[in-house]
Amino acid sequence: QVQLVESGGGLVQTGDSLRLSCAASERTSSTNYMGWFRQALGKEREFVAVINYSGGIVSYADSVKGRFTISRDNAKNTVYLQMNSLKPEDTAVYYCAAKTVAGPLSSPKSYDYWGQGTQVTVSS
Repeated sequence: QVQLVESGGGLVQTGDSLRLSCAASERTSSTNYMGWFRQALGKEREFVAVINYSGGIVSYADSVKGRFTISRDNAKNTVYLQMNSLKPEDTAVYYCAAKTVAGPLSSPKSYDYWGQGTQVTVSS
């Protein structure tokens, strides 16, 4: 069973940057597609970005396109989310996940392994 551990969250101001990391315990077929999701207080978990093993397939939510960049270092079994030009509406708990179930890349239901989450708070 793959274990995922996120890090890098924190409290920043509008316009600042943060880089989140997600370390996987091992490389398996489950980690071919790795995604980032976020959940704000009182809201449903929403898709942020996803990347495949080679990095040749990436996708972003419209709300973060042009500001966030997903990448991965397969030698380290680690996925990153570089977040620039942060806004207060980016405030949420950010989760990384490994896609194991057939289904849309943007649907949380397609992901079976989840990290514990890391809090990102953007003050205005």
